[in-house]
Amino acid sequence: MSDSIYVIAGKDEPLVNATRQELLNRLLDPEQRMTGLLSLDGDQASIAEVLDELKTVPFLTDKRVVAVTNADGFVSKHRETLEHYFDKPSPTGVLVLTVGSWDNRTRLAKKLPTVGKLIAVAGPKRQDLPRYLVQYAQQTCGKRLEATAAELLVELAGEELALLHGEVEKLALFARDEKAITVRHVEAIVGHNRIFGAFEVIDAMVAGRIMQAVERLRNMFAEDRNAEYTVIGAFAYHLRRVFTAQALLQKGASPFEVGKKLRIWNNEERFFALLRRTSLEQIGHYIEQLAAIDHAVKTGQAKTQVALEQFVLKLAG
Repeated sequence: MSDSIYVIAGKDEPLVNATRQELLNRLLDPEQRMTGLLSLDGDQASIAEVLDELKTVPFLTDKRVVAVTNADGFVSKHRETLEHYFDKPSPTGVLVLTVGSWDNRTRLAKKLPTVGKLIAVAGPKRQDLPRYLVQYAQQTCGKRLEATAAELLVELAGEELALLHGEVEKLALFARDEKAITVRHVEAIVGHNRIFGAFEVIDAMVAGRIMQAVERLRNMFAEDRNAEYTVIGAFAYHLRRVFTAQALLQKGASPFEVGKKLRIWNNEERFFALLRRTSLEQIGHYIEQLAAIDHAVKTGQAKTQVALEQFVLKLAG
């Protein structure tokens, strides 16, 4: 017996939608969509309409497909009725539900394997995000996103997929007359305010201007509603650049060569002044501390703003 019910579960909306589209392509040929497919939004769908459509005899196709998107509320509201339907689904109807989450402990979930299939959609892991964004930019915006730009985007914007999708779309518009989205575009559009703010905090912190560093950090959170997800990346961006610059200087590179390699065109004087006040070991210690904060935040052991204020207070001067 073929599957009569599919549940597509995942929090990454673009991936869920793409999975849904692939499933519908397998279930129905394009010419069958007009008479064989009904798509409904879960917030507006009526359980009576859904069940009537599933039980209606197909016309010009061997099955009728009803796809209910954003169906979390729909499932909760009509759970008991759906349980009865799962017991005896229509032999000519296919129900497709897309949800943000699917609790396998419920009676409905336990009935699903006998009549259908759960398709769990998970977003990419951190190490796969840049490659994923390159594909997303090409498929969604028709724009080439350079790998180095994708890496920087993840570093500056964080790992929240919805936020990253929005940033890619803004970058595609900004770079619409150019062949590709580059590091320069990411720095200008995504990271400008965050990079500038993080540099101000680090500069004040290293100079021992504690209150100025804390005040600037608090302003970053007050001015940017996404700061919770992006500020650590902005700090890491600067500290890695400072570490690389210091290492290059120790190997005999000139300030001009360092500036050209790291594209230090703005605040060049302050950047090298910062280098003169720090050692390679000190910057390495800062990076280690920041990595520990990042881990603590991601595992729910710390709040971003509190942890960074403690970082500034501890390491200032």
